[in-house]
Amino acid sequence: MPPADQDTKKRAARDTVDILFEISTILNTNLDRQCLSYCISLIENGVNPEALAVRQLSRPLSTLLLLS
Repeated sequence: MPPADQDTKKRAARDTVDILFEISTILNTNLDRQCLSYCISLIENGVNPEALAVRQLSRPLSTLLLLS
């Protein structure tokens, strides 16, 4: 693959992360760019996004149960 093609793909990936980070910030998800990049990578590799969300949502509940 020519270097120009690689640069174009890297730029497109960076632009995508930038846009998703802006959306993430507007939605107040508290995800930093690195965490967001990991989530994108996991989803691109076939991980079910709903399963990721449910796992994340269950953490505060388990914390609350431990505190009570």
